[in-house]
Amino acid sequence: MITLIATVKVKEGKMEEAVEALKEIVPKLKETEPGCLAYIPHRVRKDDNTIIFYEKYADKDALALHSSNLGTTLAKFLPLLEPGMDIKTCYEIL
Repeated sequence: MITLIATVKVKEGKMEEAVEALKEIVPKLKETEPGCLAYIPHRVRKDDNTIIFYEKYADKDALALHSSNLGTTLAKFLPLLEPGMDIKTCYEIL
């Protein structure tokens, strides 16, 4: 399994709009990407502009499918973000 930890910064004043977009996007993503085992956005306490995603994929093919769909899947969300994204790719030890 492959886990991603992705950190994004939301533009000033756009957090509520970002949250509403994610409420719409995440269920659709889970329906259309069966290899995506977890896709959980988190707000960061005491940092009003940061969202951290915990993502888990069955294998490299599931991650590749997700990556190829990002522009379409996150079309409502991406314009609400500051440029840049910190992504850590993790592989389970146990």
